[in-house]
Amino acid sequence: MKKIVLCGSMKVKDKILEIKERLEAKGYTVLLPVECMEGLPKEIASRAHFKRIEDKNNEIVLIVNATKNGIKNYIGPNSFAEIAFAFYFKKEIYLLNDYYAPYLDELLGWHVIPLKGNLDKINDKVTQK
Repeated sequence: MKKIVLCGSMKVKDKILEIKERLEAKGYTVLLPVECMEGLPKEIASRAHFKRIEDKNNEIVLIVNATKNGIKNYIGPNSFAEIAFAFYFKKEIYLLNDYYAPYLDELLGWHVIPLKGNLDKINDKVTQK
């Protein structure tokens, strides 16, 4: 089974951890954002997480774009950078929820797939290969 790198705002860390548990129950290996490990400076954590995205053994990137500060499907600047990085390295890229309107052109152009909360859609894509 493929490995999944999770990305998302640390303000929704609880949701990220919930998604990790749900995916592991399905048999996936899940890699959390390095920021989830307390005490690392932002620069070190970001570089380490980008290395995870770049790693050829990690084929899927899932952005946990939960509601943040009342904004549905939120994707912050750091997560958007991770999406661009994953696109460059030809990863399968998913959004937990739907598209975030301010980045719609890029998300569509980069073939990012919105799961609309349904993690089983990852299985659909994986079994088609």
